[in-house]
Amino acid sequence: MPRVICAGHVNWDVTLRVDDLPEPDGEAAIEAQSGAGGGSAANVAGGLAGLGLATDIFGSVGDDDHGADVEAELVDAGVDCAMLVRAEGSTAVKYLVVAADGRVMVLGRDGVNEAFAASDLVPERLAAADHLHLTSHDPETAATLVERAHAVGVPVSFDPGRRVGDRGFEGALDGADVVFLNDREAAAALDTDLSPRGRTLVLKHGPCGAEVRTSTETYTHPGFTVDTVDTTGAGDAFAAGFLASRLDGDGYDRALAVANACGAVAASSVGARTALDWETVGRLLDGD
Repeated sequence: MPRVICAGHVNWDVTLRVDDLPEPDGEAAIEAQSGAGGGSAANVAGGLAGLGLATDIFGSVGDDDHGADVEAELVDAGVDCAMLVRAEGSTAVKYLVVAADGRVMVLGRDGVNEAFAASDLVPERLAAADHLHLTSHDPETAATLVERAHAVGVPVSFDPGRRVGDRGFEGALDGADVVFLNDREAAAALDTDLSPRGRTLVLKHGPCGAEVRTSTETYTHPGFTVDTVDTTGAGDAFAAGFLASRLDGDGYDRALAVANACGAVAASSVGARTALDWETVGRLLDGD
């Protein structure tokens, strides 16, 4: 069974479902409120575990109730939390404002979600992994983790997230073997050389599907039509599906189909962390 380490943010999410996203100085009615674990690294880890991969989470939570709840959720999902750093302070909280059509606005209180350092990742655990997946976190930590992984022959993927244009991720982007970006993130990263050069660039086009660009070929998949409820975490589910498929030996065509199916399942569900499983994903794939 392949083992993946997911490194990056581990948060507590408060989801507010509203009738519409308000304009500046506007107001919206809250129709429902819920709380659950989130954070891109944790979301991908939960998705991979649901798809049958051995998964470690490497990040940090606070010594508060939210931190304990996040860890308990991850353990229940089958994620190994031995490398989760428990820091003094508050667990990061994201407030996700979700409109009826699935559009999302995010408000964040960072807390201690970047309190972990590259040195906190035990060398033996890294060397034993089959893959390291990075999400948004401290740029220097991300770049160092890429170097450490390559030194022991572990391939790296990186999904820098919505702040790719202003966080200085050039070191991690340049060294990663696989880079995930949506259309807005790709536009924000125009100053960074994202040409494949022997690596894989995965572009997420939302409801319009996705594509893979290598140094020699391009692969595309149109995606799946679903009733969109909440796009929060759909990109993380996409990454989990892509990595699970590739680590199972699938080619890029199959990996894109699986990734788009996982993203569609997430977009049609409420909350950032969607419980993925092959039976649910398979129903979409069978109708492709």
